[in-house]
Amino acid sequence: MTNSSLTPGQRALRKGRFSEAGRIYHVTATTFQRSAIFEDFRAARCLVAELRAMQDEGWANTLAWVVMPDHLHWLIELGSHDLARTLQRVKSRSAIHINRLRGTKGQFWQPGYYDHALRRDEDLREVARYIAANPLRAGLVRHLGDYPHWDAIWL
Repeated sequence: MTNSSLTPGQRALRKGRFSEAGRIYHVTATTFQRSAIFEDFRAARCLVAELRAMQDEGWANTLAWVVMPDHLHWLIELGSHDLARTLQRVKSRSAIHINRLRGTKGQFWQPGYYDHALRRDEDLREVARYIAANPLRAGLVRHLGDYPHWDAIWL
């Protein structure tokens, strides 16, 4: 995503944004118009495959993730590229593959993303539990084990 495709408010939020290799980030990305694309099991698993590819290719070390019907929460240790480029790659590759899988075209993800760089004193396991519990809080399942689209290295 280029700066020209952002609204003035989104551009302002990006000013001064800094990312560093080895830093831990909690990232949230939302589908275009909050469309519940990931209710489709195949689409959700396609996104999961892209997250795994990012780890295999050294872009990010995945600590926890959950794919919700209309968004992704991803806890990562940033690898060899900056955060913006890493998210752009995940969003681009997943959009191409999922659109192809579904026989659709057009915008897939909302522009931008939300990120939070964790402080050194933040409890990573607590953040991972928060991420993994999203389906419970959203009322999608009664037991976390019933939700198929999440993982965490500690749980």
